[in-house]
Amino acid sequence: MNKNKKDLVVKDNALINASYYLSLTEQRLILLAIIQARAEKMTSSNEFKVQVSSYINAFGVERSTAYEALQKAVDTLINRRFSYYRIVNDQQEKVTTNWVQSVAYATNESYIKIQFTDAVMPLITQLEKHFTSYQLEQVKDLSSIYAIRLYELMMQWRSSGKTQQIPIDELRYKLGIEPDQYKQMVNFKTKVLDFAIDQINEHTDIKASYEQHKEGRSITGFTFTFKPKQKPKAKVDEVSRDEATGDLFSIGGLSDAQFARVARNKQFIADYNHMVSPNSSANSDINEWVREMVKQLKAKPEQFSKRPIEEYLN
Repeated sequence: MNKNKKDLVVKDNALINASYYLSLTEQRLILLAIIQARAEKMTSSNEFKVQVSSYINAFGVERSTAYEALQKAVDTLINRRFSYYRIVNDQQEKVTTNWVQSVAYATNESYIKIQFTDAVMPLITQLEKHFTSYQLEQVKDLSSIYAIRLYELMMQWRSSGKTQQIPIDELRYKLGIEPDQYKQMVNFKTKVLDFAIDQINEHTDIKASYEQHKEGRSITGFTFTFKPKQKPKAKVDEVSRDEATGDLFSIGGLSDAQFARVARNKQFIADYNHMVSPNSSANSDINEWVREMVKQLKAKPEQFSKRPIEEYLN
């Protein structure tokens, strides 16, 4: 993908700081629609067409799975909402609104149509100040929904390379994490922050870290620090699973202890965190996560082909 204005994601900071949950496919679809909206500069119907081929090319997914994922996103996106704050007559208001008025998909699997709500359009097209922009290229390889959101939040502070201290409740709010999710700090740090930071560091143009702030023994907030990478990200050719390389992904012969070790590996969790439902107990309990992943590794090893399984044992 060429790094040009066509691939620029631009959002009002009110939207960057909004609270919402979107699946990975929904987030990606919204990003493409935002780019399309700014390119077409349409405000009358608020409807934009996203080609399935654009989704496939932008995010490097297989066509056989792309449309199925997009169909599911279409079915769920119509009910997705977000909340943000605005100032009206010197008064702060909290606004809750749907992302879209309607969503349609072509039965020949060629495109998706998204009609944004009236509340969304000014936040993605009528931007004069207090907005954040970044190249779609930077988030295309992120599979963690929290990595995408955290990258966006950090991009607001691009000029300083350091965010303000973000209280824990505010950070959870912005990441769209429900009160019953990741209630234990160890799970929040391990399954949300650490995964997101690892992916951001591997796949984007910045190197990021965080500092936790405490009152007594309790963690009350986080500050994120980041800087541009010194050298362009090295592109490593992906190895596909075929007759010549199938043995790289073989998991036969692993002991139960090795399966558990793979499932606990940070990179493994970052690669496959999307495979469990957001409401699953595996998202809040590392032991449940290990049990679920070991079960899937044994039952459907072909799902785990992002990298040689041996890498997760290092």
